[in-house]
Amino acid sequence: MRKACYPGSFDPITNGHLDIAIRASNIFDEVYIIVSENIDKGKYMFTLEERMQMCKQTFKDYKNIKVVPGKGLTAYQAKELDCQAIIRGLRMVSDYEYEVQFAAINEYLEKDIDMVFLMARKEFSFISSTRVREIYQYHGEISHLVPKPVLEMFKKKKIEYFN
Repeated sequence: MRKACYPGSFDPITNGHLDIAIRASNIFDEVYIIVSENIDKGKYMFTLEERMQMCKQTFKDYKNIKVVPGKGLTAYQAKELDCQAIIRGLRMVSDYEYEVQFAAINEYLEKDIDMVFLMARKEFSFISSTRVREIYQYHGEISHLVPKPVLEMFKKKKIEYFN
């Protein structure tokens, strides 16, 4: 059985993330969405529990996609989950530069786990969690950028708006 994991902070999960995960699930028998805390990102809009809930709701109809919380280094968790690959989405050249470093670190930690890069489809290439949060906070429309469970979570959460 071919397994892969797709790590991210998913604050929130976007339609771009959804597209990458679904495409990965067509390549691999099982895909683990690893919802992680990233110490470099600082404060999150949504708690880990809320992000887990959004992801679980988003992928509830995909039998070969499972959502798990992050546990330390991704390469080690991938090995623990018996994954052969770590999935990463690329939107633009700047993503590639970051991901090459990520790939090198993961290869150093676990040489038998491959990095698989999937290019974002052009309709998703501009979407990032950061931009979605920013658009929402300035009263912009995000319904076409995020899955329905995410939109519902935004509506439930008290968000500080900017003028």
